[in-house]
Amino acid sequence: MELNLQWMAWTWQTGLFFAGIFLGLVAMSLWQQVSPTIERVGVLGIATTRGDRFFISLLGSAYIHVLWIGFVDLDLLWASALSIAYAIAVFRWV
Repeated sequence: MELNLQWMAWTWQTGLFFAGIFLGLVAMSLWQQVSPTIERVGVLGIATTRGDRFFISLLGSAYIHVLWIGFVDLDLLWASALSIAYAIAVFRWV
């Protein structure tokens, strides 16, 4: 049985993106095994774990990139840098 994945239009950048998310999930799982997470209450006023903050970071980064593509004419690498700064802030203060 042959999988026909031609409709997906995969590029090396797309593969790298999904590989990065996969590696992030693996790293978070290993981190959980080594040092179990403790819920904490941050600026949102809700208890979050590392996994929650990772998910919030991914969601926010997606919105940053979509808005960047829609409203800004600069290189997308700037949106990626902004997303990394956003993720650091989420892990620090949320």
